[in-house]
Amino acid sequence: MNSRQSKEPRISDPRTNDRIRVPEVRLVGPTGEQVGVVPIDVALRLAKEADLDLVEVAPNSKPPVVKIMDFGKFKYEEARKAKEARRNQANVVLKEVRFRLKIDKHDYETKRKHAVEFLKEGDKVKAMILFRGREQSRPEAGVRLLQRFAEEVAEFGTVESTPMIDGRNMVMIIGPLKNKAMVKAEQVAAKAATRAPAESEPAAQTTQSAETAE
Repeated sequence: MNSRQSKEPRISDPRTNDRIRVPEVRLVGPTGEQVGVVPIDVALRLAKEADLDLVEVAPNSKPPVVKIMDFGKFKYEEARKAKEARRNQANVVLKEVRFRLKIDKHDYETKRKHAVEFLKEGDKVKAMILFRGREQSRPEAGVRLLQRFAEEVAEFGTVESTPMIDGRNMVMIIGPLKNKAMVKAEQVAAKAATRAPAESEPAAQTTQSAETAE
């Protein structure tokens, strides 16, 4: 409300009330109704009569669009949404898996399993081949190895960056099919599903005991 505007507004805040210095505005009412284009003094009067604020929501429109609302409540809701978005935002980590061109079967399988676990957790995988000496003259062999690797983890990730030379190395990026938010949601759902039967067992035992007593 108007009394809440006593604090010094931040530069990022929209203009409100007497800070809106234009001759006319396109007014939106407190419930979203379109009032239309009115002089600024009329819009300010209507906001004051409703004991609410006049907030400029589209300053670049001709004329600017303003809305009658509780600005304090609006700012609170925006801050809450921003906090929720930051909390739900999952930072994708780039995990690195290194190969030698002449990698043995056991070592390759170990690295493949690691990559699968990274992808299942919602992280990206940077698959890198480290060339030695004359191996740099055989880039096609590196491409074949990375393509094979991509095919064998395709159930969990997809190639985002095809094999390319990076100095003395060859690099390929594989992104997860499920992001961290999806993985977390599935983990929470799985825990809830596991907990539900466990919680129902005591009730079932109590019922059985009561029947036995009868």
